[in-house]
Amino acid sequence: MTMKRILDLIGWLGTAIVAVAVAVKMVPALNNYEQYSQRLAIAGLVCVLIYVAGMWQEFAKFFSRRQARFGALLVVNVVVVLGILILINIIGKSQNKRWDLTANKQFSLSDKSRNVLQKLDSPLEVKVFAQEPDFPRYQDRLKEYEYSSKKVSTEYIDPDKKRSVAQQNNVTQYGTIVFNYKGRSERVTSDNEQDITNGIIKVVTGQQRKVYFTQGHGEKDTGSSERDGYGTIVKALGAENYAVEKLVLAQQGSVPDDASVVVVAGPRTDFFPPEVEALKKYLDKAGKLLLELDPPDKADATTLPNLTALAHDWGVAVGNNVVVDVSGMGRLIGTDASVPIAANYPSHPITQRFTFITAFPLAREASPVSGGVNGHTAQTVVESSPRSWAETDIKGLLTSGQVSLDENKGDRKGPIALASAVSASTTPATPPKPGDDAPKPETRVVVVGDSDFAANSALGIQGNRDLFMNMVGWLSQQENLISIRPKEPDDRRITLTERQQSNIVWLSLLVIPGFVFGTGVYTWWRRR
Repeated sequence: MTMKRILDLIGWLGTAIVAVAVAVKMVPALNNYEQYSQRLAIAGLVCVLIYVAGMWQEFAKFFSRRQARFGALLVVNVVVVLGILILINIIGKSQNKRWDLTANKQFSLSDKSRNVLQKLDSPLEVKVFAQEPDFPRYQDRLKEYEYSSKKVSTEYIDPDKKRSVAQQNNVTQYGTIVFNYKGRSERVTSDNEQDITNGIIKVVTGQQRKVYFTQGHGEKDTGSSERDGYGTIVKALGAENYAVEKLVLAQQGSVPDDASVVVVAGPRTDFFPPEVEALKKYLDKAGKLLLELDPPDKADATTLPNLTALAHDWGVAVGNNVVVDVSGMGRLIGTDASVPIAANYPSHPITQRFTFITAFPLAREASPVSGGVNGHTAQTVVESSPRSWAETDIKGLLTSGQVSLDENKGDRKGPIALASAVSASTTPATPPKPGDDAPKPETRVVVVGDSDFAANSALGIQGNRDLFMNMVGWLSQQENLISIRPKEPDDRRITLTERQQSNIVWLSLLVIPGFVFGTGVYTWWRRR
Protein backbone atom coordinates (compact mmCIF):
# COMPACT_ATOMS: atom_id res chain seq x y z
CA MET A 1 0.00 0.00 0.00
CA THR A 2 1.46 3.36 -1.02
CA MET A 3 2.03 6.21 1.42
CA LYS A 4 -0.63 8.31 -0.34
CA ARG A 5 -3.23 5.58 0.22
CA ILE A 6 -2.29 5.40 3.92
CA LEU A 7 -2.55 9.17 4.34
CA ASP A 8 -5.94 9.19 2.60
CA LEU A 9 -7.21 6.56 5.05
CA ILE A 10 -5.89 8.57 8.00
CA GLY A 11 -7.60 11.70 6.67
CA TRP A 12 -10.96 10.00 6.17
CA LEU A 13 -10.65 8.32 9.59
CA GLY A 14 -9.96 11.66 11.26
CA THR A 15 -12.96 13.26 9.55
CA ALA A 16 -15.21 10.39 10.67
CA ILE A 17 -13.95 10.59 14.27
CA VAL A 18 -14.64 14.37 14.39
CA ALA A 19 -18.16 13.77 13.01
CA VAL A 20 -18.80 11.17 15.74
CA ALA A 21 -17.54 13.60 18.41
CA VAL A 22 -19.94 16.31 17.17
CA ALA A 23 -22.83 13.80 17.11
CA VAL A 24 -22.13 12.71 20.70
CA LYS A 25 -22.15 16.35 21.78
CA MET A 26 -25.26 17.43 19.89
CA VAL A 27 -27.60 14.41 19.79
CA PRO A 28 -29.60 14.07 23.08
CA ALA A 29 -29.83 10.28 22.73
CA LEU A 30 -26.00 10.06 22.96
CA ASN A 31 -25.65 12.33 26.01
CA ASN A 32 -24.59 9.35 28.15
CA TYR A 33 -21.34 9.22 26.12
CA GLU A 34 -20.69 12.96 26.31
CA GLN A 35 -17.55 12.46 28.42
CA TYR A 36 -15.87 10.82 25.37
CA SER A 37 -16.63 13.63 22.91
CA GLN A 38 -13.57 15.73 23.77
CA ARG A 39 -11.17 12.76 23.44
CA LEU A 40 -12.69 11.78 20.10
CA ALA A 41 -12.42 15.33 18.82
CA ILE A 42 -8.72 15.52 19.75
CA ALA A 43 -8.01 12.14 18.13
CA GLY A 44 -9.81 13.15 14.94
CA LEU A 45 -7.99 16.48 14.80
CA VAL A 46 -4.63 14.72 15.16
CA CYS A 47 -5.49 12.41 12.24
CA VAL A 48 -6.48 15.35 10.05
CA LEU A 49 -3.26 17.21 10.92
CA ILE A 50 -1.19 14.11 10.04
CA TYR A 51 -2.96 13.93 6.68
CA VAL A 52 -2.34 17.63 5.96
CA ALA A 53 1.34 17.37 6.96
CA GLY A 54 1.88 14.31 4.74
CA MET A 55 0.14 15.86 1.73
CA TRP A 56 1.70 19.34 1.91
CA GLN A 57 3.19 19.10 -1.57
CA GLU A 58 -0.20 18.30 -3.11
CA PHE A 59 -1.76 21.23 -1.30
CA ALA A 60 1.03 23.55 -2.50
CA LYS A 61 0.44 22.53 -6.14
CA PHE A 62 -3.29 22.99 -5.78
CA PHE A 63 -3.05 26.50 -4.34
CA SER A 64 -0.59 27.55 -7.04
CA ARG A 65 -3.45 27.59 -9.55
CA ARG A 66 -5.39 30.80 -10.16
CA GLN A 67 -8.83 29.31 -9.42
CA ALA A 68 -7.51 27.76 -6.23
CA ARG A 69 -6.20 31.14 -5.08
CA PHE A 70 -9.60 32.77 -5.66
CA GLY A 71 -11.29 29.86 -3.88
CA ALA A 72 -8.87 30.14 -0.98
CA LEU A 73 -9.54 33.89 -0.77
CA LEU A 74 -13.29 33.17 -0.63
CA VAL A 75 -12.79 30.59 2.09
CA VAL A 76 -10.63 33.01 4.09
CA ASN A 77 -13.30 35.73 3.80
CA VAL A 78 -15.99 33.30 4.97
CA VAL A 79 -13.82 32.22 7.91
CA VAL A 80 -13.16 35.86 8.86
CA VAL A 81 -16.88 36.70 8.78
CA LEU A 82 -17.68 33.61 10.87
CA GLY A 83 -14.91 34.54 13.28
CA ILE A 84 -16.35 38.05 13.68
CA LEU A 85 -19.83 36.63 14.35
CA ILE A 86 -18.42 34.16 16.89
CA LEU A 87 -16.46 36.95 18.58
CA ILE A 88 -19.60 39.14 18.78
CA ASN A 89 -21.51 36.26 20.37
CA ILE A 90 -18.73 35.63 22.88
CA ILE A 91 -18.64 39.33 23.84
CA GLY A 92 -22.45 39.43 24.02
CA LYS A 93 -22.51 36.42 26.32
CA SER A 94 -19.89 37.85 28.68
CA GLN A 95 -21.41 41.35 28.60
CA ASN A 96 -25.08 40.47 28.91
CA LYS A 97 -27.42 43.45 28.69
CA ARG A 98 -31.20 43.36 28.41
CA TRP A 99 -33.81 46.03 27.80
CA ASP A 100 -37.48 45.73 28.71
CA LEU A 101 -39.42 48.09 26.43
CA THR A 102 -42.92 47.18 27.70
CA ALA A 103 -44.89 50.02 29.31
CA ASN A 104 -45.12 48.46 32.79
CA LYS A 105 -41.82 46.48 32.65
CA GLN A 106 -43.77 43.25 32.40
CA PHE A 107 -40.67 41.16 31.64
CA SER A 108 -38.48 42.67 34.37
CA LEU A 109 -38.23 41.64 37.99
CA SER A 110 -39.83 43.92 40.55
CA ASP A 111 -37.78 46.00 42.99
CA LYS A 112 -38.69 43.49 45.69
CA SER A 113 -37.12 40.57 43.80
CA ARG A 114 -33.98 42.52 42.89
CA ASN A 115 -33.53 43.68 46.51
CA VAL A 116 -33.63 40.08 47.73
CA LEU A 117 -31.14 38.91 45.08
CA GLN A 118 -28.71 41.76 45.76
CA LYS A 119 -28.44 40.69 49.41
CA LEU A 120 -27.37 37.12 48.62
CA ASP A 121 -23.95 36.43 50.11
CA SER A 122 -23.75 32.73 49.17
CA PRO A 123 -24.65 30.67 46.10
CA LEU A 124 -28.36 30.00 45.65
CA GLU A 125 -29.12 26.74 43.84
CA VAL A 126 -32.45 26.54 42.05
CA LYS A 127 -33.66 23.12 40.85
CA VAL A 128 -36.74 22.96 38.65
CA PHE A 129 -38.49 19.58 38.57
CA ALA A 130 -40.79 19.54 35.56
CA GLN A 131 -41.39 17.60 32.38
CA GLU A 132 -38.92 18.51 29.65
CA PRO A 133 -41.49 20.21 27.33
CA ASP A 134 -42.30 22.62 30.20
CA PHE A 135 -38.68 23.73 30.70
CA PRO A 136 -38.95 26.85 28.47
CA ARG A 137 -41.81 28.21 30.62
CA TYR A 138 -39.60 28.17 33.72
CA GLN A 139 -36.51 29.32 31.83
CA ASP A 140 -38.30 32.46 30.65
CA ARG A 141 -38.87 33.42 34.29
CA LEU A 142 -35.73 32.19 36.03
CA LYS A 143 -33.24 33.62 33.53
CA GLU A 144 -34.24 37.05 34.91
CA TYR A 145 -33.07 35.90 38.35
CA GLU A 146 -29.77 34.64 36.93
CA TYR A 147 -29.32 37.94 35.10
CA SER A 148 -29.91 39.93 38.32
CA SER A 149 -27.45 37.95 40.45
CA LYS A 150 -24.40 35.89 39.56
CA LYS A 151 -24.95 33.87 42.74
CA VAL A 152 -28.08 32.24 41.28
CA SER A 153 -27.65 28.99 39.36
CA THR A 154 -30.48 26.92 37.91
CA GLU A 155 -30.82 23.28 36.96
CA TYR A 156 -33.75 21.75 35.09
CA ILE A 157 -34.59 18.13 35.93
CA ASP A 158 -37.23 15.85 34.45
CA PRO A 159 -38.46 13.65 37.35
CA ASP A 160 -39.40 10.87 34.91
CA LYS A 161 -35.85 10.63 33.58
CA LYS A 162 -34.01 11.22 36.87
CA ARG A 163 -36.23 9.62 39.49
CA SER A 164 -33.43 9.22 42.03
CA VAL A 165 -32.69 12.97 42.02
CA ALA A 166 -36.40 13.73 42.46
CA GLN A 167 -36.63 11.31 45.38
CA GLN A 168 -33.56 12.82 47.04
CA ASN A 169 -35.27 16.23 46.93
CA ASN A 170 -38.66 14.84 48.12
CA VAL A 171 -40.37 15.96 44.91
CA THR A 172 -43.86 14.47 44.54
CA GLN A 173 -45.39 16.63 41.79
CA TYR A 174 -44.42 18.27 38.53
CA GLY A 175 -43.61 21.97 38.60
CA THR A 176 -41.78 21.91 41.94
CA ILE A 177 -38.95 24.44 42.35
CA VAL A 178 -36.43 23.65 45.10
CA PHE A 179 -34.17 26.37 46.54
CA ASN A 180 -30.95 25.44 48.38
CA TYR A 181 -29.08 28.11 50.34
CA LYS A 182 -26.51 27.69 53.12
CA GLY A 183 -27.69 24.15 53.83
CA ARG A 184 -31.35 25.17 54.02
CA SER A 185 -34.03 24.09 51.57
CA GLU A 186 -37.38 25.54 50.51
CA ARG A 187 -39.82 24.69 47.70
CA VAL A 188 -42.66 26.25 45.74
CA THR A 189 -45.03 24.82 43.13
CA SER A 190 -45.60 27.93 41.04
CA ASP A 191 -43.71 29.75 38.30
CA ASN A 192 -44.95 33.30 39.01
CA GLU A 193 -42.53 35.89 40.34
CA GLN A 194 -44.35 36.50 43.63
CA ASP A 195 -44.15 32.86 44.73
CA ILE A 196 -40.59 32.34 43.48
CA THR A 197 -39.30 35.42 45.31
CA ASN A 198 -41.16 34.49 48.49
CA GLY A 199 -39.58 31.03 48.30
CA ILE A 200 -36.16 32.67 48.07
CA ILE A 201 -36.99 34.91 51.03
CA LYS A 202 -37.97 31.90 53.12
CA VAL A 203 -34.79 29.96 52.37
CA VAL A 204 -32.59 33.05 52.89
CA THR A 205 -34.10 34.16 56.21
CA GLY A 206 -34.23 30.61 57.53
CA GLN A 207 -36.94 31.44 60.03
CA GLN A 208 -40.58 32.44 60.18
CA ARG A 209 -41.44 35.67 61.97
CA LYS A 210 -44.59 36.03 64.04
CA VAL A 211 -46.95 38.99 63.83
CA TYR A 212 -49.43 39.31 66.71
CA PHE A 213 -52.66 41.28 66.24
CA THR A 214 -54.16 42.45 69.52
CA GLN A 215 -57.80 41.64 70.25
CA GLY A 216 -60.36 42.55 72.87
CA HIS A 217 -61.00 46.23 72.12
CA GLY A 218 -62.86 46.05 68.82
CA GLU A 219 -59.73 45.78 66.64
CA LYS A 220 -59.89 44.61 63.06
CA ASP A 221 -60.69 40.90 62.67
CA THR A 222 -57.77 39.07 61.05
CA GLY A 223 -60.00 36.23 59.90
CA SER A 224 -62.80 38.31 58.41
CA SER A 225 -63.55 38.60 54.70
CA GLU A 226 -66.00 41.46 55.26
CA ARG A 227 -65.26 44.97 53.99
CA ASP A 228 -63.68 46.11 57.26
CA GLY A 229 -61.86 42.83 57.95
CA TYR A 230 -58.13 42.09 57.68
CA GLY A 231 -58.39 38.67 56.04
CA THR A 232 -56.73 39.71 52.76
CA ILE A 233 -53.74 41.44 54.31
CA VAL A 234 -53.20 38.48 56.65
CA LYS A 235 -52.98 36.19 53.61
CA ALA A 236 -50.41 38.56 52.11
CA LEU A 237 -48.36 38.32 55.32
CA GLY A 238 -48.48 34.54 55.15
CA ALA A 239 -47.23 34.63 51.57
CA GLU A 240 -44.12 36.49 52.76
CA ASN A 241 -43.27 33.97 55.48
CA TYR A 242 -44.99 35.65 58.43
CA ALA A 243 -47.04 33.64 60.90
CA VAL A 244 -50.07 35.57 62.18
CA GLU A 245 -51.65 35.02 65.59
CA LYS A 246 -54.09 36.85 67.82
CA LEU A 247 -53.08 38.33 71.16
CA VAL A 248 -55.42 39.20 74.03
CA LEU A 249 -53.19 41.16 76.40
CA ALA A 250 -55.87 41.33 79.10
CA GLN A 251 -55.68 37.53 79.39
CA GLN A 252 -52.03 36.83 78.61
CA GLY A 253 -50.60 39.76 80.53
CA SER A 254 -47.50 40.16 78.36
CA VAL A 255 -46.32 40.01 74.78
CA PRO A 256 -44.94 36.56 73.80
CA ASP A 257 -41.17 36.35 73.47
CA ASP A 258 -41.41 35.11 69.88
CA ALA A 259 -43.26 38.22 68.69
CA SER A 260 -41.53 39.94 65.78
CA VAL A 261 -44.21 42.64 65.42
CA VAL A 262 -47.31 43.58 67.43
CA VAL A 263 -50.13 45.27 65.51
CA VAL A 264 -52.86 47.27 67.22
CA ALA A 265 -55.33 47.68 64.35
CA GLY A 266 -58.10 50.21 64.99
CA PRO A 267 -59.26 49.61 68.58
CA ARG A 268 -62.68 51.09 69.37
CA THR A 269 -62.04 51.27 73.11
CA ASP A 270 -58.89 52.27 74.98
CA PHE A 271 -56.39 49.79 76.37
CA PHE A 272 -56.32 49.22 80.12
CA PRO A 273 -53.23 50.52 81.97
CA PRO A 274 -51.83 46.98 82.54
CA GLU A 275 -52.10 46.31 78.78
CA VAL A 276 -50.26 49.52 77.93
CA GLU A 277 -47.63 48.61 80.52
CA ALA A 278 -47.19 45.22 78.81
CA LEU A 279 -46.58 47.00 75.50
CA LYS A 280 -44.05 49.32 77.15
CA LYS A 281 -42.11 46.38 78.58
CA TYR A 282 -42.15 44.74 75.16
CA LEU A 283 -40.79 47.89 73.51
CA ASP A 284 -38.05 48.18 76.16
CA LYS A 285 -36.77 44.79 74.91
CA ALA A 286 -36.32 45.88 71.27
CA GLY A 287 -40.00 45.32 70.48
CA LYS A 288 -41.74 46.37 67.27
CA LEU A 289 -45.17 48.03 67.35
CA LEU A 290 -47.57 49.10 64.58
CA LEU A 291 -50.18 51.38 66.17
CA GLU A 292 -53.20 52.17 63.97
CA LEU A 293 -55.54 54.60 65.73
CA ASP A 294 -58.72 55.67 63.95
CA PRO A 295 -60.34 59.05 64.63
CA PRO A 296 -63.64 59.01 66.56
CA ASP A 297 -66.47 57.73 64.38
CA LYS A 298 -69.10 59.26 66.69
CA ALA A 299 -69.35 62.65 68.35
CA ASP A 300 -69.21 61.09 71.84
CA ALA A 301 -66.66 58.34 71.03
CA THR A 302 -63.67 57.78 73.31
CA THR A 303 -60.39 59.46 72.37
CA LEU A 304 -58.15 56.53 73.47
CA PRO A 305 -56.01 58.54 75.93
CA ASN A 306 -53.83 55.62 77.08
CA LEU A 307 -52.80 54.59 73.56
CA THR A 308 -52.28 58.17 72.37
CA ALA A 309 -50.08 58.73 75.42
CA LEU A 310 -48.04 55.65 74.47
CA ALA A 311 -47.57 57.08 70.98
CA HIS A 312 -46.55 60.45 72.47
CA ASP A 313 -43.91 58.73 74.63
CA TRP A 314 -42.31 57.65 71.36
CA GLY A 315 -42.44 61.09 69.80
CA VAL A 316 -45.68 60.86 67.80
CA ALA A 317 -48.61 63.21 68.42
CA VAL A 318 -51.97 61.63 67.56
CA GLY A 319 -54.42 64.47 66.91
CA ASN A 320 -58.04 64.60 68.05
CA ASN A 321 -59.09 65.55 64.53
CA VAL A 322 -60.05 64.26 61.09
CA VAL A 323 -58.01 64.97 57.97
CA VAL A 324 -60.11 66.45 55.15
CA ASP A 325 -58.80 66.47 51.58
CA VAL A 326 -60.37 68.86 49.03
CA SER A 327 -57.71 68.36 46.35
CA GLY A 328 -60.12 66.34 44.23
CA MET A 329 -57.72 63.38 44.00
CA GLY A 330 -60.29 61.21 45.77
CA ARG A 331 -62.56 61.40 42.75
CA LEU A 332 -60.00 59.36 40.81
CA ILE A 333 -60.86 56.35 42.96
CA GLY A 334 -64.49 57.22 43.64
CA THR A 335 -64.21 58.75 47.14
CA ASP A 336 -64.94 62.11 48.72
CA ALA A 337 -63.06 64.64 50.88
CA SER A 338 -63.26 62.36 53.94
CA VAL A 339 -60.67 60.06 52.35
CA PRO A 340 -57.30 61.84 52.15
CA ILE A 341 -55.10 60.69 49.26
CA ALA A 342 -51.32 60.59 49.66
CA ALA A 343 -48.96 60.77 46.71
CA ASN A 344 -45.82 62.28 48.28
CA TYR A 345 -43.77 60.44 50.87
CA PRO A 346 -40.89 61.95 52.90
CA SER A 347 -37.60 60.08 52.73
CA HIS A 348 -37.74 56.94 54.85
CA PRO A 349 -36.81 53.26 54.30
CA ILE A 350 -40.51 52.32 54.42
CA THR A 351 -41.31 54.42 51.36
CA GLN A 352 -38.05 54.09 49.47
CA ARG A 353 -38.82 54.01 45.71
CA PHE A 354 -42.53 54.11 46.59
CA THR A 355 -44.51 55.83 43.80
CA PHE A 356 -48.10 54.63 44.27
CA ILE A 357 -50.95 56.65 45.73
CA THR A 358 -52.49 55.55 49.01
CA ALA A 359 -55.93 56.30 50.45
CA PHE A 360 -56.93 56.55 54.12
CA PRO A 361 -60.69 56.36 54.80
CA LEU A 362 -61.47 58.71 57.72
CA ALA A 363 -57.97 59.33 59.08
CA ARG A 364 -56.53 61.45 61.87
CA GLU A 365 -53.20 63.21 62.23
CA ALA A 366 -50.15 61.25 63.41
CA SER A 367 -47.25 63.68 63.27
CA PRO A 368 -43.80 63.82 64.91
CA VAL A 369 -43.57 65.85 68.11
CA SER A 370 -41.32 68.85 67.56
CA GLY A 371 -38.00 68.29 69.33
CA GLY A 372 -38.86 64.68 70.18
CA VAL A 373 -39.84 63.06 73.45
CA ASN A 374 -37.54 61.14 75.83
CA GLY A 375 -34.85 61.18 73.15
CA HIS A 376 -37.21 59.65 70.57
CA THR A 377 -37.46 61.71 67.38
CA ALA A 378 -40.03 60.46 64.88
CA GLN A 379 -40.10 60.94 61.12
CA THR A 380 -43.08 61.51 58.87
CA VAL A 381 -43.73 58.55 56.59
CA VAL A 382 -46.96 59.56 54.83
CA GLU A 383 -48.54 63.00 54.48
CA SER A 384 -51.69 64.30 52.84
CA SER A 385 -51.86 66.77 49.96
CA PRO A 386 -51.28 70.53 50.41
CA ARG A 387 -55.00 71.06 49.77
CA SER A 388 -56.02 69.29 52.96
CA TRP A 389 -56.32 70.19 56.62
CA ALA A 390 -56.83 68.64 60.05
CA GLU A 391 -60.43 69.39 61.04
CA THR A 392 -61.03 69.71 64.81
CA ASP A 393 -64.80 70.12 64.59
CA ILE A 394 -65.44 66.39 64.53
CA LYS A 395 -69.04 66.74 65.71
CA GLY A 396 -69.90 69.12 62.88
CA LEU A 397 -68.17 66.90 60.34
CA LEU A 398 -69.96 63.75 61.47
CA THR A 399 -73.41 65.34 61.79
CA SER A 400 -73.65 67.75 58.86
CA GLY A 401 -70.69 66.79 56.71
CA GLN A 402 -70.10 70.49 56.03
CA VAL A 403 -66.78 71.87 57.32
CA SER A 404 -64.27 74.51 56.29
CA LEU A 405 -60.73 75.40 57.21
CA ASP A 406 -60.73 77.66 60.27
CA GLU A 407 -57.28 78.02 61.79
CA ASN A 408 -58.68 80.21 64.57
CA LYS A 409 -60.57 77.15 65.87
CA GLY A 410 -57.51 74.95 65.85
CA ASP A 411 -57.64 73.54 62.31
CA ARG A 412 -54.21 72.87 60.80
CA LYS A 413 -53.48 73.47 57.13
CA GLY A 414 -51.98 70.62 55.12
CA PRO A 415 -49.98 68.73 54.26
CA ILE A 416 -50.78 66.69 57.38
CA ALA A 417 -48.74 63.72 58.58
CA LEU A 418 -50.88 60.57 58.43
CA ALA A 419 -48.17 58.17 59.60
CA SER A 420 -44.88 58.53 61.48
CA ALA A 421 -42.10 56.15 62.44
CA VAL A 422 -39.42 56.13 65.12
CA SER A 423 -36.59 53.79 66.08
CA ALA A 424 -34.22 53.59 69.05
CA SER A 425 -31.18 51.41 69.67
CA THR A 426 -31.30 49.02 72.61
CA THR A 427 -28.68 47.01 74.44
CA PRO A 428 -28.93 43.31 73.58
CA ALA A 429 -29.61 40.88 76.42
CA THR A 430 -26.68 38.75 75.27
CA PRO A 431 -23.61 40.09 73.41
CA PRO A 432 -23.53 39.16 69.70
CA LYS A 433 -21.32 36.26 68.64
CA PRO A 434 -18.28 36.97 66.44
CA GLY A 435 -19.27 36.95 62.79
CA ASP A 436 -22.98 37.28 63.58
CA ASP A 437 -24.50 39.33 60.76
CA ALA A 438 -27.95 39.64 62.38
CA PRO A 439 -29.33 43.21 62.50
CA LYS A 440 -28.61 45.19 65.65
CA PRO A 441 -31.52 45.14 68.12
CA GLU A 442 -33.73 48.21 67.85
CA THR A 443 -37.08 49.31 69.13
CA ARG A 444 -39.24 50.41 66.22
CA VAL A 445 -42.66 52.03 66.32
CA VAL A 446 -44.96 53.10 63.48
CA VAL A 447 -48.10 55.13 64.26
CA VAL A 448 -50.82 55.52 61.61
CA GLY A 449 -53.90 57.69 62.03
CA ASP A 450 -56.10 55.12 60.30
CA SER A 451 -56.61 51.34 60.24
CA ASP A 452 -59.04 51.09 57.33
CA PHE A 453 -56.32 51.66 54.73
CA ALA A 454 -55.33 47.97 55.12
CA ALA A 455 -58.87 46.59 55.35
CA ASN A 456 -60.28 44.33 52.64
CA SER A 457 -62.29 47.13 51.05
CA ALA A 458 -59.25 49.40 50.60
CA LEU A 459 -56.74 46.90 49.22
CA GLY A 460 -58.00 47.43 45.68
CA ILE A 461 -55.60 50.37 45.80
CA GLN A 462 -52.24 48.64 45.34
CA GLY A 463 -50.35 51.32 47.24
CA ASN A 464 -52.28 50.53 50.42
CA ARG A 465 -51.23 46.89 50.40
CA ASP A 466 -47.61 47.71 49.63
CA LEU A 467 -47.46 50.39 52.31
CA PHE A 468 -48.73 48.05 55.03
CA MET A 469 -46.34 45.27 53.96
CA ASN A 470 -43.44 47.72 53.87
CA MET A 471 -44.29 48.90 57.38
CA VAL A 472 -44.23 45.34 58.69
CA GLY A 473 -41.02 44.64 56.75
CA TRP A 474 -39.29 47.66 58.28
CA LEU A 475 -40.58 46.90 61.77
CA SER A 476 -39.34 43.30 61.59
CA GLN A 477 -35.98 44.60 60.30
CA GLN A 478 -36.39 42.83 56.97
CA GLU A 479 -35.56 45.73 54.72
CA ASN A 480 -35.17 43.32 51.79
CA LEU A 481 -38.98 43.02 51.79
CA ILE A 482 -39.52 46.76 51.39
CA SER A 483 -40.32 47.52 47.77
CA ILE A 484 -43.07 47.33 45.19
CA ARG A 485 -44.74 43.98 44.63
CA PRO A 486 -44.97 42.53 41.11
CA LYS A 487 -47.46 44.30 38.85
CA GLU A 488 -50.10 42.71 36.72
CA PRO A 489 -49.71 43.24 32.96
CA ASP A 490 -51.67 46.12 31.47
CA ASP A 491 -54.75 45.37 29.42
CA ARG A 492 -53.95 47.06 26.09
CA ARG A 493 -56.67 45.60 23.91
CA ILE A 494 -58.13 47.89 21.23
CA THR A 495 -61.90 48.02 20.91
CA LEU A 496 -63.05 48.66 17.33
CA THR A 497 -66.48 49.47 15.97
CA GLU A 498 -67.98 47.31 13.22
CA ARG A 499 -67.24 50.04 10.64
CA GLN A 500 -63.59 50.28 11.75
CA GLN A 501 -63.16 46.52 11.49
CA SER A 502 -64.70 46.56 7.98
CA ASN A 503 -62.35 49.37 6.89
CA ILE A 504 -59.31 47.41 8.12
CA VAL A 505 -60.44 44.30 6.21
CA TRP A 506 -60.92 46.20 2.92
CA LEU A 507 -57.66 48.08 3.41
CA SER A 508 -55.62 44.91 3.96
CA LEU A 509 -57.34 42.72 1.34
CA LEU A 510 -58.00 45.16 -1.52
CA VAL A 511 -56.59 48.66 -1.17
CA ILE A 512 -52.96 47.91 -0.29
CA PRO A 513 -52.60 44.83 -2.58
CA GLY A 514 -54.35 46.76 -5.38
CA PHE A 515 -51.97 49.67 -4.98
CA VAL A 516 -48.92 47.38 -5.12
CA PHE A 517 -50.32 45.56 -8.18
CA GLY A 518 -51.18 48.83 -9.95
CA THR A 519 -47.68 50.18 -9.28
CA GLY A 520 -46.17 47.04 -10.79
CA VAL A 521 -48.38 47.24 -13.91
CA TYR A 522 -47.56 50.93 -14.36
CA THR A 523 -43.82 50.27 -14.07
CA TRP A 524 -44.04 47.40 -16.60
CA TRP A 525 -46.00 49.56 -19.05
CA ARG A 526 -43.49 52.42 -18.84
CA ARG A 527 -40.55 50.11 -19.51
CA ARG A 528 -42.36 48.53 -22.46
